[in-house]
Amino acid sequence: MDALIIDNTLRLVVAMLLGGVVGLEREYRSKDAGFRTHFLVALGAALFTIISQYGFVDGVKDTSRVAAQVVSGIGFIGAGLIVFQKNMVRGLTTAAGLWVTAAIGMACGVGMYLLATIVTVLILLGLEVINIFIPQLSATTLQVSFTAPSRESARRVVEKIKGDCLEVKSYELRDRRTSKGDIFEVKMEIKTTSVAHNNIIMSHINEFDDVTMVSIE
Repeated sequence: MDALIIDNTLRLVVAMLLGGVVGLEREYRSKDAGFRTHFLVALGAALFTIISQYGFVDGVKDTSRVAAQVVSGIGFIGAGLIVFQKNMVRGLTTAAGLWVTAAIGMACGVGMYLLATIVTVLILLGLEVINIFIPQLSATTLQVSFTAPSRESARRVVEKIKGDCLEVKSYELRDRRTSKGDIFEVKMEIKTTSVAHNNIIMSHINEFDDVTMVSIE
C-alpha cells in the first residue's frame, strides 16, 4: 500500500478517535451533539485538510483555502445548536465544542497528532475535571414540572426547592380543571450547582403526599 495512503488513513483515524472522545463527554451530558456528531466533524475537517494539501497540486496557488473554509463552515452547524429559550441562551458550550473539534481534526489532517491530543485532553479538563474542583462553574439549568391539588401545596414545594437551589429563573403556576377537581400545574426553571440536584428535588416533592412529579429535564 502506498505510504501516503497509510499516512492519510492514520490521520483520519486519529481525528475520528479524538473527536469521538470529546463527543462522548457531550453524550454523557445528554447534549444534542454527541459522539456521532463530534467524530464526524473531526473526520470531515481532517479530510478537508488532507484534500487542501494533496488534492489540488496543479493549478492552485493557495491550497489553504479549503482548510480555511472549514473554520467558517463549521459555524453553520454550531449556529444550529444555539437556541434562545425562556430568556436563556442554550447550546453555546456544545457549539464551541464542535468548533474546537474541527480544529482537532484539522491538526490531525496535517499530522500534528501530539498537538491534537493535547487539545483533546485540555478540553476534557475544562469540561469535566475543573468543574469537579470548582463546582460553581458547573451550574445546571433544570426544567421541573409537578402538579398539586391546592395552591398552598404547590407553593410549599416551590419554597422548599428554593432553599436548596442556586437560583429560580422562572416560575409558572396554572390552575386546570379536571373531572376530579382543580389541579395546579407548576413549571419551574432552576439554576443549580448541586451534583445530586435530581435527588434533592425528588426528595422534597416526596415529602408531600398530594404532590405528583411530572418531569425533570
